[in-house]
Amino acid sequence: MNEALAAVQEIKRGRQAIEAELRKRIVGQDEVVRLMLVSMFAKGHCLFIGVPGLAKTLLISTLAEALNLKYKRIQFTPDLMPADITGTEILEEEHATGKRFFRFIEGPIFSNILLADEVNRTPPKTQAALLQAMQEYEVTAAGTTHKLPQPFLVFATQNPIEQEGTYPLPEAQLDRFMFSVDVEYPKPEEEFRIVQATTCGVQAPVAKVLSPEQILAYQRMVLRVPAADHVLRYAVRLVQSTRPSEDEGADDFVRNYVSWGAGPRASQYLVIGGKARALLDGRYAVGIEDIRALARPVLKHRIIPNFHAEAERITSSVVIDHLLDKVPE
Repeated sequence: MNEALAAVQEIKRGRQAIEAELRKRIVGQDEVVRLMLVSMFAKGHCLFIGVPGLAKTLLISTLAEALNLKYKRIQFTPDLMPADITGTEILEEEHATGKRFFRFIEGPIFSNILLADEVNRTPPKTQAALLQAMQEYEVTAAGTTHKLPQPFLVFATQNPIEQEGTYPLPEAQLDRFMFSVDVEYPKPEEEFRIVQATTCGVQAPVAKVLSPEQILAYQRMVLRVPAADHVLRYAVRLVQSTRPSEDEGADDFVRNYVSWGAGPRASQYLVIGGKARALLDGRYAVGIEDIRALARPVLKHRIIPNFHAEAERITSSVVIDHLLDKVPE
């Protein structure tokens, strides 16, 4: 038991060290940073939605630098091809024998942290190149399967206001993201500090605080965090209540305003995310408050409002707030 408590405190200190390094370059965005770290330790991918200029790319690149991880950035464009992400085979010739052979050239997806910048700007065929990697942590090219380095995380960004020339993410793609995180404008004092720090020509150096091996060990530890049955049942009830097609006990509000609800992956992410959140706070047990705190980022992109909801401007966030009030703990 003492070893477990010591490990919990070690993870908490690791989180504090990472946050201290991020704070050297990132001002504010406390909740965004918190959710990003929860998703990383829970081995989940994260979608950041916000207007340009809110330091989404800087946040992710700084995290990779602080963790000594291999970081690659892909700018998603309409002409991007799947092979530009996964890699391609090239024909080479051995000079001594003249024998020809194919050699696989790894694409940028072979990294620890992959930033998919403006992921909705590329066609569905190219978006689909991420599906196998995000779920199975491998890439298949020319009939050969290649394992991705571990840890492997996809952090994607999306611009919510400029929709011209974009392709909506398929539901299968969205469902592979653990969290959908809204990146908001900074507060006035935070914006003052941002301008002050970024107009002096000096960028603070970031120290490396955790190794890839430590991160993998912490990810394994998250899975060992105990969760009581009543916490698991609450997570499942909350997810099931988002489905208008549930035969028993479907909420009238959900029936009226939701086309499709969240699937079982949402229940899994609520629990695993809750475990990671508890560990990062120095607690060795997940509670109801962890599930409730993660309900919005986990469920928001998995609930599809119907045309009645759109007409009355009822978003998935409104549905989640309603269910947090209605579903018993």
